[in-house]
Amino acid sequence: MQRFTGKTVLVTGGNSGIGLATAQRIIDEGGKVIITGRDEATLQQAEKSLGENAEAVKADVGKLADIDRLMAHIGQKYRTIDGLFANAGIAEFKPIDQVTENDFDSMFDINVKGVFFTLQKAIPLLAEGSAVVINASVAGSMGGGLSSVYGATKAAVRSMARTFSGAYVSRGLRFNAVSPGPIDTPIWGRMGNTTPEQVKKTKDGRAEMNPMKRMGTVDEVTAAIAFLLSPESSYILGAELFVDGGVTQL
Repeated sequence: MQRFTGKTVLVTGGNSGIGLATAQRIIDEGGKVIITGRDEATLQQAEKSLGENAEAVKADVGKLADIDRLMAHIGQKYRTIDGLFANAGIAEFKPIDQVTENDFDSMFDINVKGVFFTLQKAIPLLAEGSAVVINASVAGSMGGGLSSVYGATKAAVRSMARTFSGAYVSRGLRFNAVSPGPIDTPIWGRMGNTTPEQVKKTKDGRAEMNPMKRMGTVDEVTAAIAFLLSPESSYILGAELFVDGGVTQL
C-alpha cells in the first residue's frame, strides 16, 4: 500500500522506538516525515537510517519555545503537513510513596503539556482532512501501582483525542489515540533491568499476564497508527484503539 504518497507527516519522538518505526512505515508507504527528538546523536542516526524522505529537527516538546521553533520551521519549509503522530513521552515507574515532585513535573511537562501545545500549535499547519494520532497507553486505563503518574498523563492525552476532535471536526481534522500494551522494544532494558536475565524475566512476566501470552511487536503498533493516520479511518473520530493483546478488555 502507498497510503502516504504525496503526504508529509510530523512524528514527535521519532528518533527511537515506536516513533522511529512509525516514521519508517510512513516512508515505506510513499510519504515524507519530519521527526523530532531531544538527543542530537540518536536523532541524526535516525535521520540517516530513514533516508532522503526524512528530516530531523531537534526539539524538546516540554519547552514551548522549542515547539514554536519547530512549527515556524515547518511552516516556512513545508507550509502544511498532512498528519501528526504525537508520540514524544517519558516514563518513570515507582511506588506512589517514592514519587518525587521532579518525577511528577517532568512527566507532565513532556507527556501532557508537550502533547497539548504540540497539537495546539500544529493546528494552523494541518491541511484539511488531516489526521492526528496521540500515543497514549494501557496505563491510562489500568490501576498499576507503579504507574500512578505515568498513567495519569496517558489518561490526560486520551482525553485530548476527544476534546480536540470536538473543537476541530468542522475543519475536517480527526484526532484519535492509540494505546499500546506491552510491546517488545528496547525500552525494557532501560526500566531498572541491568542484565539480560532481568530483561528476560520482566518481559516473560508481562507476556504471562497477557491474554495472548505474548508481547506485541512494533509492527503491530505501527499498523494501527498508520491506519488511523490514513484515509482508511476517515469515519473514526475521538477514539482510542487498544493494541494490547486484550489486556484491558479480558
